[in-house]
Amino acid sequence: MAETEGTALPERLLITRTTTGDGVSLVILAGEVDLDGSGPLREVLLASVESAPGTVVDFGEVAFLDSSGINVLICAHRAAESRGVWFRLAAPRDAVERVLRLVGVDALIPCYPSVEQALAG
Repeated sequence: MAETEGTALPERLLITRTTTGDGVSLVILAGEVDLDGSGPLREVLLASVESAPGTVVDFGEVAFLDSSGINVLICAHRAAESRGVWFRLAAPRDAVERVLRLVGVDALIPCYPSVEQALAG
């Protein structure tokens, strides 16, 4: 992995963006994806899909995801589609996976059980 940048929102959401050796963007989230963190998350994800051949969002350390986070994911997915690059979700915990399934995001955006599987696609 090369290049790492991070954004911290006090006690709510930590966003870390890393670029793999082949240029794929890995966005690692920790905390809660809600209205407070959706703006910075949107910026990071849109920058990722604009500059990388693919983006994986690691939800392994996310305990909560609300509708503002869902909207950010859909926006990033659409931006990736318009550029012809891929966008994948990885390692959601049970509560987050349930939200993704309830609103149908799992049918729109590929979701993998692990980061490694998402990177391999």
